Amino acid sequence: MQIEHQAAEPPAVLFHGTAEKSLSSIRGQGLHGVSRHYVHLSADEETAVKVGARHGKPVVLRIDTAAMTAAGHKFYLADNGVWLTESVPPQYIVFPQAV
Repeated sequence: MQIEHQAAEPPAVLFHGTAEKSLSSIRGQGLHGVSRHYVHLSADEETAVKVGARHGKPVVLRIDTAAMTAAGHKFYLADNGVWLTESVPPQYIVFPQAV
């Protein structure tokens, strides 16, 4: 069951916390909201680090939401402050240099 959310204008950059072990897949396929239906994004890096730490060694990805919005991607703001989108293609993801 997919919950309905109101579309909202995101900040120019959002963050996604993940585990280092997931990076190769993300580099090739981007981010997809598999079982959750949506990709969860954070407005701050600290929250993204906490999310990534739940799955292993945390890595924070920067998401170019301004470019995504310009390309027609939709974003939603959940009641708990989490930003949602259906997917993030790899060209909108800025990977950390050290990883």
